[in-house]
Amino acid sequence: MAPYDVKRERKECYAPKNTAWAIVDVPEQQFIALDGAGDPNTAPAYTEAVAALYAVAYTLKFAAKRTAGGDFVVAPLEGLWWADTPEAFTSGAKDTWSWTMLIGMPSWITKEMIEDAGQAALVKKKLPAISRVRHLTLHEGRSAQVLHIGSYDDEAPVLHELHHTYLAAQRLRPTGLHHEIYLSDPRRTAPEKLRTVLRQPVESVDP
Repeated sequence: MAPYDVKRERKECYAPKNTAWAIVDVPEQQFIALDGAGDPNTAPAYTEAVAALYAVAYTLKFAAKRTAGGDFVVAPLEGLWWADTPEAFTSGAKDTWSWTMLIGMPSWITKEMIEDAGQAALVKKKLPAISRVRHLTLHEGRSAQVLHIGSYDDEAPVLHELHHTYLAAQRLRPTGLHHEIYLSDPRRTAPEKLRTVLRQPVESVDP
């Protein structure tokens, strides 16, 4: 049997084709997560967080082969992003950004398995940030979502459209954190070809 792959099993969330905003219902999912702040292009904390998450994720992947659930493909890197003011994203004030970086886990991966994998990865990799990797359950539900093709710096007009045009037209308002799923490896993909899922949990505005 092929390893579990969230991109295959949840195509509506991890392999969307719409390049214009649309509504999707996002089910509950569990992640390994690590919190931080600062410019993702320059802050050492960001690089350390990503390295720590992948170290734990691959340790869990190999441990999962011995469980009833079986092997899985390591899911794409994701991020929850926020700042004191929404303008921090459209203006590119990256030093003021806060984030929680994520990697999705299959349903059979337990909190105890995550803790054990963190301890094993810390011994092997000796990355201090691994000690801050935590389990997170997230249920975003109704969300506006789009597939953005292009550089991360080109997201600002897309987000401006969401918050200044699309949500008002649909009588919706944001309820959770801005969510991004990175389907491309920026080390191997030209900026103009990067594929990123942009997501914003929403709710209806009372009439």
